[in-house]
Amino acid sequence: MKEMQTKISTVKMERGVKGFTQWEQALRDASWYVEHCFGRSASGLANRGLYSWCSQDPANNRYRSRRVEVSPEEASFRVKRAARLFGADLVGICKLNRSWLYSKIYDWEKDEHLDVDTLISEDYQYAVALAVEMDYEALRTAHSIAGAATGLGYSRMAFVSSMVAEFIRCLGYKAIPLGNDVALSIPIAVDAGLGELGRNGLLITPEYGPRVRLCKVLTDLPFEPDEPIDFGVQAFCEVCRKCADKCPSNAISKGARSEWVDKLSSGRGVLKWPIDPIKCYKFWCANGLDCAVCVSVCPFNKPNTAIHKAARWLVKHAPSLDRVMIWLDNALGYGKQLDAEIFWKKVRARF
Repeated sequence: MKEMQTKISTVKMERGVKGFTQWEQALRDASWYVEHCFGRSASGLANRGLYSWCSQDPANNRYRSRRVEVSPEEASFRVKRAARLFGADLVGICKLNRSWLYSKIYDWEKDEHLDVDTLISEDYQYAVALAVEMDYEALRTAHSIAGAATGLGYSRMAFVSSMVAEFIRCLGYKAIPLGNDVALSIPIAVDAGLGELGRNGLLITPEYGPRVRLCKVLTDLPFEPDEPIDFGVQAFCEVCRKCADKCPSNAISKGARSEWVDKLSSGRGVLKWPIDPIKCYKFWCANGLDCAVCVSVCPFNKPNTAIHKAARWLVKHAPSLDRVMIWLDNALGYGKQLDAEIFWKKVRARF
């Protein structure tokens, strides 16, 4: 399917379709460069490139026999501060719930399935959840420019998680940097207090809504865990169906949450809105590009300004006004996609 997606986007580029010109395609492909060449998470391969499970820097071997003794509270503070220094926009810590580990991963290079429970020993009791913000204006723009925001997110995931893992290794502990492989990022981020699960199947954060990419680091360094948060997302999503109404593939449920989801790639036993990932991915392939409509139309996807902070406060403290907030979001035109040329004009205006 990936080959089909590339072929369709190339045809659109050759025809000069808006949003698929060589300018936009170049921006998108360049944004993925670090991930594709050094990260390897998107290819489904674990323990490769920047996501290697052991240090690739021989100079850091001097730390292997030197373990820093530190309290869980101090370890949490210092690792969070380091993560932000390395480029994480949000960071939280939780005890690792092994239910979020995949049962198996597939190694495309060796053509074999690997048992994750064997690969990740019981020593790895903690997870550092990391989020990087995606560009607001880029995600509002259809086609390749939105894909560039996504690609940059993936490249930053590899960059940030690998350095957080290396920092922990240099303290004398074990650490595994992970992108979209080995374990589920959203439940770990929820447990670590970064946000709540939304109707669109994505993590909704107080600061950026669903406009984040997630990665994580599994480690045996003892931490003081953060607590899950509730800022009104579940109640808001119950009455707001904007992502489901706007989804071009009809992959998002308009109904109630359920614990029994009979869909491929959808876990059972967790109360949530079911997503049909096959419909979603088939649209990506037919469109020649991945889609970010459910992110861009979400009412929580706003710049972190004073007025939007006030709106989030109302969502948390006055849920009776949720329908009014949704009406205002629609009336003010939030969630409308931008034309590619408008995006470039906005960029020019900044300079």
